[in-house]
Amino acid sequence: MTSARNFAASSSARALDQAALIKSVADGDQHALSTLYDATSRLLYGLVLRIVSDVGAAEEVLLDVYTQVWRRAADYNEGRGSPLAWLTTIARSRAIDRLRAGRNDQRNDPLDLTVQTATTENLEEAMAVREMQTKVRAALATLSADQRQVIELAYYSGLSHSEIAAELKQPLGTVKTRTRLGMLKLREVLTATGGNER
Repeated sequence: MTSARNFAASSSARALDQAALIKSVADGDQHALSTLYDATSRLLYGLVLRIVSDVGAAEEVLLDVYTQVWRRAADYNEGRGSPLAWLTTIARSRAIDRLRAGRNDQRNDPLDLTVQTATTENLEEAMAVREMQTKVRAALATLSADQRQVIELAYYSGLSHSEIAAELKQPLGTVKTRTRLGMLKLREVLTATGGNER
């Protein structure tokens, strides 16, 4: 009975902590988003992976989930449910959307930083690719030095999170958090500048 009471108290405290983090995210606190991500992403990733059945798609959906949390944190209402219930609802909704949309949108992802100049005679297409490269470079310039470094190592050097952690002599969790926050910021900037056509 005591252990059940302790578990309930622990769950309640965790929900209060997460609610406080969401409030801080609503105030624009990136560290709060990082902490919330570390506390909840494993659970949400498992849920999303069960729905989309694809590791790459699940990672992209998870990024979309925390992008939405960053933008819509002010919408969270404690009276309607726990923070985890709110996050789970967002994750399930994004995963189902992804399942319905299929993979067509992957080809047009503005965060694909490896895009090369088109080798085609279609001048219009080549100009569009160059314009996207310019937008991506400008978006990269808005990141903190730490975020830009891990993203460039991942996309331009092709290093995995573990390899980046070894290269920078940083904990793996730190590298993953910097990458996620950097990608959230990139998507936000590219969306604001019309880089996201979805």
